Amino acid sequence: MCLGVPGKVVAITRHEVGMQMGRVQFGGIQKEVCLSFLPEIQVGEYVIVHAGFAISQVDEEEAAKTLEVLRQMGDLDDAVR
Repeated sequence: MCLGVPGKVVAITRHEVGMQMGRVQFGGIQKEVCLSFLPEIQVGEYVIVHAGFAISQVDEEEAAKTLEVLRQMGDLDDAVR
């Protein structure tokens, strides 16, 4: 099963080869993520991340609900590693 995890975009940078990258926060954990599939995404917005790529945008309320379910299941740390 594949799992997409919601996170908040906290920084956006452009990689030297032209890819849009960013730091995404999942609860207290931050990871570098490719944002190239979502070129219009802005700092402060939420994305669904799968395998290091932001694949869709999600609103803050839906992201919070999903993160809470993952926390309750005890799977949040495993999901973002």
